[in-house]
Amino acid sequence: MGRPAEMTCQELVELVTDYLEGALPAGQRSRFEAHLDDCDDCPLYLEQMRLTIGITGRLTEERVSPVARRELLARFRAWHEAADGGAPGSSTHPRGLG
Repeated sequence: MGRPAEMTCQELVELVTDYLEGALPAGQRSRFEAHLDDCDDCPLYLEQMRLTIGITGRLTEERVSPVARRELLARFRAWHEAADGGAPGSSTHPRGLG
């Protein structure tokens, strides 16, 4: 049987969470790790994701200042409205974010 098709950087980005959670099937995990061995950039991306998950895992709502919370919500709303084609209130946000 031939060697499995090489994984692209885009595929790795799409699968990184499953990889970190140990949820990739053996074949995909092998392709993922082979790509890490051959790519200069993806190992750095994987490490950034590990660090981000570690940091955000320690962030609680109580530790976010009211000013930072308002700013984050405003930016999220702006991003979401842009993604919805700029129509304010065009979608329902959970927890009263819209």
